[in-house]
Order: sequence, then C-alpha cells, then structure tokens
Amino acid sequence: MIDPTLAVVISIIIIALIFDYINGFHDSANSIATVVSTQVLKPHQAVIWAAFFNFVAVFLFDAHVAKTIGTGIINTSIVSNTLIISALGGAIIWNLLTWWFGLPSSSSHALIGGLIGSGLARGGFDVLVWKGIIKTASFIVLSPVIGLILGLVLMVVVLNLTRFGSVSTSNHLFRRLQLLSAAVYSISHGMNDAQKTIGIIALVLFSGGYLGPTFHIPFWVIIACYTVIALGTMSGGWRIVKTMGTKITKLQPMGGFCAETAAAMSIIGASVAGIPVSTTHTITGAIMGVGATKRLSAVRWGVAGNIIWAWILTIPISGVLSAGLYLLLTAIFE
Repeated sequence: MIDPTLAVVISIIIIALIFDYINGFHDSANSIATVVSTQVLKPHQAVIWAAFFNFVAVFLFDAHVAKTIGTGIINTSIVSNTLIISALGGAIIWNLLTWWFGLPSSSSHALIGGLIGSGLARGGFDVLVWKGIIKTASFIVLSPVIGLILGLVLMVVVLNLTRFGSVSTSNHLFRRLQLLSAAVYSISHGMNDAQKTIGIIALVLFSGGYLGPTFHIPFWVIIACYTVIALGTMSGGWRIVKTMGTKITKLQPMGGFCAETAAAMSIIGASVAGIPVSTTHTITGAIMGVGATKRLSAVRWGVAGNIIWAWILTIPISGVLSAGLYLLLTAIFE
C-alpha cells in the first residue's frame, strides 16, 4: 500500500505538471503568434515547430531559473504540501481566466504571485525572500522595456540594411529567417518557463525530505517538465494568438523576425542569470517596438493598455487567490 505522504507528493507533482501544460498552452501564442500572423507557417505547423524547440532547450542550458523559483521566493523551511497546492491553484485559475479573455498575461508571475500569497497566508512577511522577489519583480518592468528597445533597434538596423532591396525579395528572405528566429525564441521560452515548474517540483521533493540535505534538481524532473510544456504548446492557446499576432500591430515577416529575435535575446540573457522573466511580457514589448518603427499610431495602444493591466494585476490577484485557497484548505484539512 502506498504511503499517504508519498501519495500527496505524487498528487502535487501531477498538479504542477498540469500547471506546466497550461503554461505551454497559455504561452504558445508567444512562440507562434508572429510566425502565424506573417503566414510563414500554418497554425498546426507552427505549434509543432515551437513545441519541438521548447523541448530542445532541455539539452542546452543549466536550471538556473528553477533554483530561483525553488529557493529564491519563499523560505524553504515553511513550505508545506498545502502551500504548494494553493500556489499552483491560484496560478492555474488566473491563467485560465486570462486565456478565456484572450489576454497574454504571465504564467511565471502568476506562479510567483501564488507562492507569495500562500507564503504570506502561512507565515507572514518574514517567510519572503526579498532579494529574489525584488530581482524578479524588477523584470516585470525591465523585460518588456528591454524587448521593446531591442525590437525597435533591430527593426531599424534591418530596415537600413535592406533599404535598396525590393519588398518581394525582403519578404522571401525574412520568411526563411523567421523559421530560425521562431526556433530560437521557442528555445528561450522552454528554457525559462519549463524551469518554473521544475523549481516547484524540486521544492516539494526537498521539503518532503526526498532530495536529502542539499537542494538539487533530479534529471527526471527536468525531462518531465520540458516534455509537458512542449505538449501544452502543441495544444495552442488560439485566443491569445489573435491578440499577439494581429491586435497589437500588423506584422510582416521582417517585423516578425526582429520581434522574435529581440525577445529571444532578452529571455536567454535573463535565463542564464537565473531570473524568471515573463516570456509574454518580453515578446509583447518586442512586437510594440517593431510596430513603433512605422509610426507610433501603428501600435494599438488601447489593446496594449489592457495587456499592461493584466500584467500589473497578475501577481496580486494570483496571490490573493492562492492565499484564499490556502486558508480554505487549512480550515478543511488541518
């Protein structure tokens, strides 16, 4: 007969993988919206392309982001199964709500908000690791700004390099190059977003005594999380694809290439530094930067404003949802 404590841990791992799947499903728009909106790939081709490169990232980079999630948001000494379930539950609810309304919010920040909310409900402000939270929170602002600036600069450079070529020649070239930029962006998405669930599962295993005295990440956890996020990406969050690909600004293959390349550069840099950034924020900022090279009015700032409100509200609302779930579950089961 299976040990009850182990059964709970297995259940939490399954819930974490469900979050990972929804993360891929929710954020597939980030990986495929530009390549679909520019008609370089058909939607079903784009999700397979993105999912494959989501998974490829497992072989290329260390799990720096997972370690930040596992040890850099809340004190590991107060982690309980109820806390983790509540954090995941709040993040999943917020992800599904924003998906339903077609808003590209951050799965990453929903998870971080969930950890903060349930951590506060359990132990108050003393349990928060402020260094990790401040580093992560600062990139709520910095990641879209960096994406916007890089997107703007790359688009200006590319426009100058191709100013003597014909439109048809440029489109032909950048339709090919966009396959490469979409692949690199999907790798960056996998390496940052899959690692957030890796960090949660490792935290559960460590707090339960299954990893020994030192926090580390088992390889099977890494493989499982990269596989599941790739499967989620293959499912495609089509409501958000429309928002990302057409409602912010109209993209051509050249613009799609610049947006994806700018976002990938930002995310890979943050991932190497162990910073769990929002891939959603970064690619949205890059798309805005590309659109602004035409004219400021080419960016639909009203749509952008709705997206920014979703960004601002993600951590506090997912935190409140998680804290409420923690108090409810505690009252019922403890």
